[in-house]
Amino acid sequence: MSILLFIAGVIFVAVGIAASIALHEVGHLVPAKLFRVRVTQYMIGFGPTLFSRRKGETEYGVKALPLGGYVSMVGMFPPAKSVDGDSTVRQSSTGMFQQLAADARRAAAEQLQPGDENRVFYRLPIWKRIVIMLGGPLMNLLIGVIMFAILIMGFGSAQPTTTVSEVYRCVVPADQQQATGQTDCAPGDPAAPAFEAGLEPGDRIVAFDGREVTDWAELSSWIRDAAGREVPISYVRDGQTIEATIEPLLTERPVPDADGQATLNDDGTAVMQEVGFIGVGATQELVPEPATEVLPAVGESIVRVAGVVLNLPQRVAQVAEAAFSDAPRDPEGPISVVGVGRIAGEVSAMEEIPLDARVATLVGLLGSVNLALFVFNLIPLLPLDGGHVAGALWEGLRRGVAKVFRKPDPGPFDMAKLLPVTYVVAVLLMGMGALLIYADIVKPVDLFG
Repeated sequence: MSILLFIAGVIFVAVGIAASIALHEVGHLVPAKLFRVRVTQYMIGFGPTLFSRRKGETEYGVKALPLGGYVSMVGMFPPAKSVDGDSTVRQSSTGMFQQLAADARRAAAEQLQPGDENRVFYRLPIWKRIVIMLGGPLMNLLIGVIMFAILIMGFGSAQPTTTVSEVYRCVVPADQQQATGQTDCAPGDPAAPAFEAGLEPGDRIVAFDGREVTDWAELSSWIRDAAGREVPISYVRDGQTIEATIEPLLTERPVPDADGQATLNDDGTAVMQEVGFIGVGATQELVPEPATEVLPAVGESIVRVAGVVLNLPQRVAQVAEAAFSDAPRDPEGPISVVGVGRIAGEVSAMEEIPLDARVATLVGLLGSVNLALFVFNLIPLLPLDGGHVAGALWEGLRRGVAKVFRKPDPGPFDMAKLLPVTYVVAVLLMGMGALLIYADIVKPVDLFG
């Protein structure tokens, strides 16, 4: 059963990513057609064509390697300028890079048909070209927002309840946990107050120190402030209320932040303080949140992804070190589609977790993938969408400066000149992808311990 659930999770995310790629290309296709650019191909994947069908002037199809997609538009590169101004007479070029550009212009010119004079991409106003190129990333952003809305408003976020999930038998000193990682009881470790008070997993705490308990965070603050005092506690088990007394133990515990996570020092260690502690964990349940929480959550995810992208060379180097050594993988670092699929499978196979929580995790994972695609495609390098946007902005700047200083219009910016950079970036991206896939096979990210 677990194997079937694992496969189901992988298929869910695989189909979701394929649909995201297809919709990304739709984000380019729709504005291109609205602006009357002739689109020759809409393809999902690369390599040999598995299936295609022509509708109107566009061929729609699926290729063998599902590693992306593309929309082919006529006139991506302007013709080369000749010395006498006749673009039909090309300047001679013998350099390898110049030849690459010349071949790209020639291939673009061969796509042109009678009537295409005003339907080529490079002749569009700059703002229209930017709209077309941003259409793909914005589609991923929209999908990400929708996924996060489903997650936050439909399923909700995991919130601690007043029901006990686990009871520790003893209190292991925090410095001992940090130094050795040991969490098992050792001779001399004091018994946990909750264990001594008779609490068991499944009990629901309803009162503490004479106050009604309705919120876990509030209960935690009361416990932290009650160190060394014997106070009454009430909990419900199998419909019956049990009264007991408990004395929170003064011990060093991590200082929680606003999200309940440990606050960290600059060196990565937890900030500690002496507070009351009874030794229980809270069960988690999904609590739907209002629509106002969706965009802040999306923004936080984008900031995290942007942090990874801005430090991408360093992050990839860390992945390479982990893949070829005993160094651990950074769970916050980049992963491949193989890694994403593996995480989805593991989540789906966790039968001890409620089904709605597993589905919510998969929806959140798919939303995060789309936000990552949104950020990554904005990198201002060809062949990414951000590279085309940067080229259009540079053309607008050149023409604007020429107009201000009453100089001749420099004309369209020749993106073909950047093809050598494009090939270098493409090779680096393929190498990074191969490295991440290898690392996700031999040293996968461990999110679940």
